[in-house]
Amino acid sequence: MRWQRFTGTIMTGPGGRVYLPVPFDPDKAWTPKDTHHITGTLNGCKVRGPLARFGADLGLGLGEAWRRDNGFEAGDQVDAELAPEGPQQQDLADDIVAALAASPKAGAFFDSLATFYRKGYLRWINATTRRPDVRAARIAEMITLLEQGKKQR
Repeated sequence: MRWQRFTGTIMTGPGGRVYLPVPFDPDKAWTPKDTHHITGTLNGCKVRGPLARFGADLGLGLGEAWRRDNGFEAGDQVDAELAPEGPQQQDLADDIVAALAASPKAGAFFDSLATFYRKGYLRWINATTRRPDVRAARIAEMITLLEQGKKQR
């Protein structure tokens, strides 16, 4: 996981939504994806969620309850440490990486999934460690399901 560290100011965006703009391109810092689910800290307080568009900015939305519970307001300056959440393609077993690379549509959809769904697929495949034939069949089925846009089997 490649952490991105920066100091930023919490902003109020369109519709009153509060967010922390990210000063880097996550596609270049990590890997290209439609949606970047991240984890990390703001001034040491744990945070997670997807990066989203706030007008012209890309940022991390900060909900009202999270801000209240952690004592943050729009205008506050924070030290941020952010990284991709959950299993990333480069961290997976070679057979899974090869299958995702062979189907760009499945690979892109896998990358866009929240950690919960990615881990679900991987647990299902990894439950076959003693049966390589079943593992290969499950990987093929996962690719088919991902190509169909299914979050889980």
